[in-house]
Amino acid sequence: MENSRGNVLVTPRSLSKEGHPALRKLEQSGFTVLMPWPGKQPSEEQLLEVLPHCVGYLAGVEPISRKVLEAAKRLKIISRNGVGIDNIDLEAAKRLAIAVEGTPGANSQGVAELALGLMFDSLRSIALSNAVLKSGQWTRKLGSEVQGKTLGLVGCGNIGQRFAKMAIGIGMRVIGYDLYRNEGFSKLEGFGYVDLDSVLTDSDIISLHCPPGDAPLLDTRTLAMVTPGVVVVNTARDSLVDHGAMLEALERGQVLAYATDAFAKEPPEIDALFNHECVILTPHLGGFTKESVERATVAAVDNIVQYLG
Repeated sequence: MENSRGNVLVTPRSLSKEGHPALRKLEQSGFTVLMPWPGKQPSEEQLLEVLPHCVGYLAGVEPISRKVLEAAKRLKIISRNGVGIDNIDLEAAKRLAIAVEGTPGANSQGVAELALGLMFDSLRSIALSNAVLKSGQWTRKLGSEVQGKTLGLVGCGNIGQRFAKMAIGIGMRVIGYDLYRNEGFSKLEGFGYVDLDSVLTDSDIISLHCPPGDAPLLDTRTLAMVTPGVVVVNTARDSLVDHGAMLEALERGQVLAYATDAFAKEPPEIDALFNHECVILTPHLGGFTKESVERATVAAVDNIVQYLG
């Protein structure tokens, strides 16, 4: 039942399963917190049932369609506990005067550290070796060291910059492409901005930290350009990579390993690419650290409280 200020729907699985102390601020501000699907990502049908009764929405990565937004007559603000807002129909939200806020920077450290870990795993077969050894086999796969290698970043925002600093600290050269160059960051020793083609052709490891476009960034044409034996890390969006093209590149050895934390839907369908022995999957762990969840939740709650006054 609504109180005098209205309901706020909370759907991020990291919050709805176990709650979070920061949500108390919503209650203290006079709102009723609704978490009807603990630990589960809601469907469009479920959102259509609940969201029309809410004034605020602390949202996860679930798709938020035009149909849902048009039904939510009372909704005033959507606050994401993360930086990405491409899961929301932003055109519809603008037309309906629904504010959309993210929490930029809140999970940057967590995602950057995971990208670093996925790079190491790809080059040293850590998870694979663990599984093989536990199965009773003593089999080793020859690895490669990162020192002296080139890390190419597609996207040099908060996450890319943090990953770059880590990589430089362990002896790597870092190059990066971004539509909007940060002149201060360009002065970092060991880093240089280049064009996109140079990232593709000159990198030993390519890490994706950019929003999706109208077509995959890595498709048959662009994967033919990469250095043979490159490692690709994707902690951004699944749609940046054409699955069929990546599978072919892995099969012919053009790509040594593909490591991803991003999926079109969660949990994903394990297709031929995801089932490949040279593919590493993690279940959207990038911002799933105690510290990142804390920062993102506090910021997302503050967005709602401040906007609704």
